[in-house]
Amino acid sequence: MTRRKTLPLLLLSLALGGSALHGQPMSLSDCMDYAVSHSTEMRLSAADRSDERAEKVQALLNAFTPSVSAQSYAYNQYGRNLDPETNTYTDFTTFHNGYSLSAGITLFDGFQAINRLRIAKVQQQMGLSQERQTADKVRLATMEAYYQVVYYDRLVEVLRLQAATADSALLKAQREEALGRKGHADVVQMESEQAQRQFQLTQAEGQLQQALLTLKETMCWPLDSSLSITKTITKNENNNGNDNGNAFVLPSVQIAGAQLCQAQLQLQQARGAWSPSLSLNAGWSTTYYTYPDMAGYQPLPFREQWKNNGGEYVQLTLSIPIYSKGQRSLALNKSKNEVSRAQARLEQAQQERDNALCRARDEVATAQAAARQATRMAEVKRQAFLLAQRQYALGLITAIEYQTASQSFLTAEADNINALLQLQLKRHQLNYYRTGKLL
Repeated sequence: MTRRKTLPLLLLSLALGGSALHGQPMSLSDCMDYAVSHSTEMRLSAADRSDERAEKVQALLNAFTPSVSAQSYAYNQYGRNLDPETNTYTDFTTFHNGYSLSAGITLFDGFQAINRLRIAKVQQQMGLSQERQTADKVRLATMEAYYQVVYYDRLVEVLRLQAATADSALLKAQREEALGRKGHADVVQMESEQAQRQFQLTQAEGQLQQALLTLKETMCWPLDSSLSITKTITKNENNNGNDNGNAFVLPSVQIAGAQLCQAQLQLQQARGAWSPSLSLNAGWSTTYYTYPDMAGYQPLPFREQWKNNGGEYVQLTLSIPIYSKGQRSLALNKSKNEVSRAQARLEQAQQERDNALCRARDEVATAQAAARQATRMAEVKRQAFLLAQRQYALGLITAIEYQTASQSFLTAEADNINALLQLQLKRHQLNYYRTGKLL
């Protein structure tokens, strides 16, 4: 697993939002990239990645570097105390001042420090997979909101044409009524048709604004700023692309695999707690003392006492665990159980990935057939509507029949737009399960 390179947030937003800043419509890819670069979830994820890097560095230092500490103290001792010079008891107040420097390193601890470092590396890799999963979630949500905007935008275009057609039909009916060719009932029916189309247009325009607001919220786009997007719809295609049957290793599977590796390392760490540990320590210390209330006493100079009282030590410690009230046994049993759970989670994630890929293939095939039929139906209904227009102009059909043909054509157009957009969305999802990329 490789670590993804990221740009600073400002530079990335300028690069991805450049088309919008220049007044050009943003594509689906631009919208998804902008959403990822401005997502609060991604900012939280970046903070988590920083913590994981710090924990890895800490584990590395704990495994291979010694601990070093320095200490200094000063105190007065009153009453009966031991004379540090003669090693006899006195009643004089004694001032003590000491300095020490010590260092220690663990030579062997059952490889627990090494396993902690490995666990930190696995946690960092798992964090990158979680970050990728979060980014994919943001991209998918943006894609769905984007297609909702495209759908309602196309629906508004169709309804505007229908409203214009209804206006023309009403005007024509009113003229023919004045000439005595149409009855008042036909005019009323055309007014009803016009009112219905205007209502549907107003409703669709409101839904378009709501869909655009949802897209802005998903992208973390300023709500008071305008957002222009491209609104292309790919026509239906008969092929699904090359499908070799292989599935991409999704972030969910990578996370489950990392959790299994982490559980196995924690099991090794729990076993290492049963082994002896060997540590090496070394140090140096010196003291300075005097008798403040002893008349006529002249202490040795500080520099001379620093040299004379100094001492060093080297200590090799072997610690053998014997009894810990069952804590090590409990930790070992829990670690074994966690490995079993992690194996089950990995198998479940792989099965869910395979099922999702199979389901995505079926959904694309179904959406492709539905889009093909919807396109054909829309074309047939359009021809039927054009024929109804001519027949109504010649007085061969009633206004109600004309209105029925108009509504049927509108419904078929809306279904066709929705079917084409659903097909695009399903194809993107299938591509994600195949390659790990939505686009």
